[in-house]
Amino acid sequence: MAAPEFDEATRTALEAAAFRRLVQHLRDRTDVQNIDLMNLAGFCRNCLSKWYRAAAEERGLALTYDEAREIIYGMPYKEWQARYQKEASAEQLAAFAANAPKDH
Repeated sequence: MAAPEFDEATRTALEAAAFRRLVQHLRDRTDVQNIDLMNLAGFCRNCLSKWYRAAAEERGLALTYDEAREIIYGMPYKEWQARYQKEASAEQLAAFAANAPKDH
């Protein structure tokens, strides 16, 4: 069965809604560490922040990496780190080293 065809505006609205839901899900799941996301999926909150910033820049909008991270994390990154980030285990670090994309 083929996926339905949507006009550009509808497709963009659906993609934006799905993205907002993903971001909210990641904000709610503070127990999930970025290294876990990287090891399992090859992307993390910081990747989303970089992609968000790149999309803004493509449209001529000024947005710093820290501002983009605050949008994704729902708070300043330093605050998120202090509240939720845990020390990575040796196993997590080894998995990351073995599988990390070249741009990390």
